[in-house]
Amino acid sequence: MIIASSPQIAGKRIVKTFGVVRGNTIRVRHLGKDILAGLKTLVGGEIQEYTKLMAEARDQAVDRMLEDAEALGANAVLDVRFSTSFLMQSAAEILVYGTAVIVEDE
Repeated sequence: MIIASSPQIAGKRIVKTFGVVRGNTIRVRHLGKDILAGLKTLVGGEIQEYTKLMAEARDQAVDRMLEDAEALGANAVLDVRFSTSFLMQSAAEILVYGTAVIVEDE
């Protein structure tokens, strides 16, 4: 499966468009990680616990989008975009979406 943030792929042509596909996940922070993050704010630097949490959430959302595209018979997803929103104080949603297509070599 080809994934691209652009509307086309060099050397490929779109032969069929299925439409929008998406995947999302909602993640909640862990109390223990919040305590470690709070301590990290005192000394500065990256909060690795949150970085890992968000990376896992993005990967899961992409996997779900690809499942959606595969179910339609697509072999590529173009114009891929990510969106994040906070649903409550400790929960965030990651949404990824794009256009499912079939591409062939030119």
